[in-house]
Amino acid sequence: MKSVSIPSEIVESKIYLIRGKKVMVDRDLAALYGVETGNLNKAVKRNIERFPDDFIFQLTDEEANSLSFQIGSLKRGRHFKYLPYAFTQEGVAMLSGVLHSPRAVQVNIAIMRAFVRLREFIATHKELAQQLKELERKVNKHDKEILIIFETIRKLMTPPPEPPKRRIGFHAD
Repeated sequence: MKSVSIPSEIVESKIYLIRGKKVMVDRDLAALYGVETGNLNKAVKRNIERFPDDFIFQLTDEEANSLSFQIGSLKRGRHFKYLPYAFTQEGVAMLSGVLHSPRAVQVNIAIMRAFVRLREFIATHKELAQQLKELERKVNKHDKEILIIFETIRKLMTPPPEPPKRRIGFHAD
Protein backbone atom coordinates (compact mmCIF):
# COMPACT_ATOMS: atom_id res chain seq x y z
CA MET A 1 0.00 0.00 0.00
CA LYS A 2 1.41 3.34 -1.07
CA SER A 3 1.29 5.95 1.67
CA VAL A 4 -0.39 9.23 0.79
CA SER A 5 1.37 12.31 2.12
CA ILE A 6 -0.89 15.31 2.62
CA PRO A 7 0.63 18.41 4.23
CA SER A 8 -1.24 19.29 7.39
CA GLU A 9 -1.41 22.94 6.29
CA ILE A 10 -3.51 21.96 3.28
CA VAL A 11 -5.96 19.98 5.40
CA GLU A 12 -6.14 22.69 8.07
CA SER A 13 -6.82 25.34 5.44
CA LYS A 14 -9.89 23.35 4.35
CA ILE A 15 -11.51 23.39 7.80
CA TYR A 16 -14.10 26.16 8.13
CA LEU A 17 -16.25 27.42 10.97
CA ILE A 18 -19.90 27.26 9.89
CA ARG A 19 -22.87 27.39 12.28
CA GLY A 20 -20.40 27.33 15.15
CA LYS A 21 -18.95 23.98 14.04
CA LYS A 22 -15.61 23.12 12.48
CA VAL A 23 -16.46 21.48 9.16
CA MET A 24 -15.04 20.45 5.81
CA VAL A 25 -16.97 20.95 2.58
CA ASP A 26 -17.78 18.05 0.23
CA ARG A 27 -15.76 19.31 -2.73
CA ASP A 28 -12.63 19.81 -0.60
CA LEU A 29 -13.01 16.32 0.83
CA ALA A 30 -13.56 14.88 -2.65
CA ALA A 31 -10.37 16.56 -3.87
CA LEU A 32 -8.40 15.17 -0.93
CA TYR A 33 -9.83 11.66 -1.44
CA GLY A 34 -9.23 11.84 -5.18
CA VAL A 35 -12.87 11.32 -6.18
CA GLU A 36 -15.53 13.45 -7.86
CA THR A 37 -17.74 15.50 -5.52
CA GLY A 38 -20.85 13.87 -6.99
CA ASN A 39 -19.46 10.38 -6.33
CA LEU A 40 -18.61 11.29 -2.73
CA ASN A 41 -22.15 12.60 -2.18
CA LYS A 42 -23.65 9.50 -3.83
CA ALA A 43 -21.69 7.27 -1.45
CA VAL A 44 -23.01 9.32 1.46
CA LYS A 45 -26.61 9.12 0.21
CA ARG A 46 -26.31 5.33 -0.23
CA ASN A 47 -25.32 5.17 3.46
CA ILE A 48 -27.38 8.08 4.76
CA GLU A 49 -28.23 6.22 8.00
CA ARG A 50 -24.57 6.67 8.99
CA PHE A 51 -24.80 10.47 8.67
CA PRO A 52 -27.19 12.09 11.16
CA ASP A 53 -27.73 15.86 11.13
CA ASP A 54 -24.85 16.50 13.54
CA PHE A 55 -22.43 14.70 11.14
CA ILE A 56 -23.46 16.40 7.89
CA PHE A 57 -25.65 19.32 6.80
CA GLN A 58 -26.31 21.16 3.58
CA LEU A 59 -25.26 24.79 3.41
CA THR A 60 -27.81 27.52 2.77
CA ASP A 61 -27.44 29.90 -0.20
CA GLU A 62 -26.08 32.57 2.15
CA GLU A 63 -23.55 30.20 3.74
CA ALA A 64 -22.43 28.92 0.33
CA ASN A 65 -21.94 32.46 -0.98
CA SER A 66 -20.06 33.45 2.16
CA LEU A 67 -17.87 30.38 1.77
CA SER A 68 -17.14 31.17 -1.88
CA PHE A 69 -15.91 34.62 -0.83
CA GLN A 70 -13.74 33.09 1.91
CA ILE A 71 -12.03 30.64 -0.39
CA GLY A 72 -12.25 32.72 -3.55
CA SER A 73 -12.78 29.72 -5.79
CA LEU A 74 -15.77 30.94 -7.76
CA LYS A 75 -15.57 33.56 -10.46
CA ARG A 76 -17.62 36.72 -10.03
CA GLY A 77 -21.29 36.18 -10.84
CA ARG A 78 -21.09 32.37 -10.72
CA HIS A 79 -22.88 30.23 -8.18
CA PHE A 80 -22.76 26.67 -6.95
CA LYS A 81 -24.68 24.25 -9.17
CA TYR A 82 -25.66 22.36 -6.01
CA LEU A 83 -25.46 23.62 -2.46
CA PRO A 84 -22.44 21.99 -0.81
CA TYR A 85 -22.59 19.62 2.12
CA ALA A 86 -20.55 20.32 5.24
CA PHE A 87 -19.10 17.42 7.23
CA THR A 88 -18.27 17.74 10.92
CA GLN A 89 -15.33 15.84 12.36
CA GLU A 90 -17.63 12.92 13.09
CA GLY A 91 -18.97 13.01 9.54
CA VAL A 92 -15.46 12.94 8.12
CA ALA A 93 -14.64 9.98 10.35
CA MET A 94 -17.75 8.19 9.09
CA LEU A 95 -16.60 8.72 5.50
CA SER A 96 -13.77 6.24 6.08
CA GLY A 97 -16.40 3.53 6.52
CA VAL A 98 -18.17 4.55 3.32
CA LEU A 99 -15.20 5.12 1.02
CA HIS A 100 -13.20 1.93 0.64
CA SER A 101 -9.74 2.70 -0.66
CA PRO A 102 -6.25 2.87 0.80
CA ARG A 103 -6.13 6.57 -0.09
CA ALA A 104 -9.37 7.18 1.85
CA VAL A 105 -7.85 5.63 4.97
CA GLN A 106 -4.65 7.72 4.68
CA VAL A 107 -6.56 10.93 3.98
CA ASN A 108 -8.88 10.27 6.91
CA ILE A 109 -5.92 9.85 9.25
CA ALA A 110 -4.47 13.17 8.05
CA ILE A 111 -7.82 14.92 8.50
CA MET A 112 -8.36 13.54 12.02
CA ARG A 113 -4.88 14.72 13.01
CA ALA A 114 -5.66 18.19 11.64
CA PHE A 115 -8.90 18.39 13.64
CA VAL A 116 -7.04 17.34 16.81
CA ARG A 117 -4.28 19.95 16.21
CA LEU A 118 -6.94 22.60 15.63
CA ARG A 119 -8.71 21.65 18.87
CA GLU A 120 -5.41 21.84 20.80
CA PHE A 121 -4.62 25.19 19.19
CA ILE A 122 -8.02 26.59 20.19
CA ALA A 123 -7.62 25.27 23.75
CA THR A 124 -4.25 27.03 24.00
CA HIS A 125 -5.81 30.25 22.76
CA LYS A 126 -8.59 29.98 25.33
CA GLU A 127 -5.98 29.81 28.08
CA LEU A 128 -4.15 32.81 26.61
CA ALA A 129 -7.42 34.71 26.25
CA GLN A 130 -8.23 34.06 29.91
CA GLN A 131 -4.78 35.24 30.99
CA LEU A 132 -5.11 38.35 28.82
CA LYS A 133 -8.52 39.09 30.34
CA GLU A 134 -7.04 38.80 33.85
CA LEU A 135 -4.16 41.10 32.87
CA GLU A 136 -6.61 43.66 31.42
CA ARG A 137 -8.60 43.56 34.66
CA LYS A 138 -5.44 44.22 36.68
CA VAL A 139 -4.34 47.01 34.34
CA ASN A 140 -7.77 48.65 34.53
CA LYS A 141 -7.58 48.54 38.32
CA HIS A 142 -4.09 50.06 38.22
CA ASP A 143 -5.22 52.66 35.67
CA LYS A 144 -7.91 53.85 38.06
CA GLU A 145 -5.38 54.06 40.89
CA ILE A 146 -2.90 55.93 38.66
CA LEU A 147 -5.63 58.39 37.64
CA ILE A 148 -6.36 59.08 41.31
CA ILE A 149 -2.63 59.71 41.92
CA PHE A 150 -2.44 62.14 38.97
CA GLU A 151 -5.57 63.91 40.16
CA THR A 152 -4.06 64.31 43.64
CA ILE A 153 -0.76 65.61 42.17
CA ARG A 154 -2.66 68.15 40.04
CA LYS A 155 -4.50 69.35 43.12
CA LEU A 156 -1.20 69.74 44.97
CA MET A 157 0.35 71.62 42.03
CA THR A 158 -2.52 74.05 41.77
CA PRO A 159 -1.74 77.16 43.83
CA PRO A 160 -4.22 77.80 46.57
CA PRO A 161 -6.79 80.44 45.76
CA GLU A 162 -5.87 83.87 47.03
CA PRO A 163 -7.81 84.91 50.06
CA PRO A 164 -10.40 87.57 49.31
CA LYS A 165 -8.92 91.04 49.62
CA ARG A 166 -10.24 93.20 52.32
CA ARG A 167 -11.94 96.24 51.12
CA ILE A 168 -10.34 99.41 52.27
CA GLY A 169 -12.36 102.00 54.08
CA PHE A 170 -15.34 102.19 56.37
CA HIS A 171 -18.04 99.60 55.68
CA ALA A 172 -21.51 99.50 57.03
CA ASP A 173 -22.97 96.05 57.28
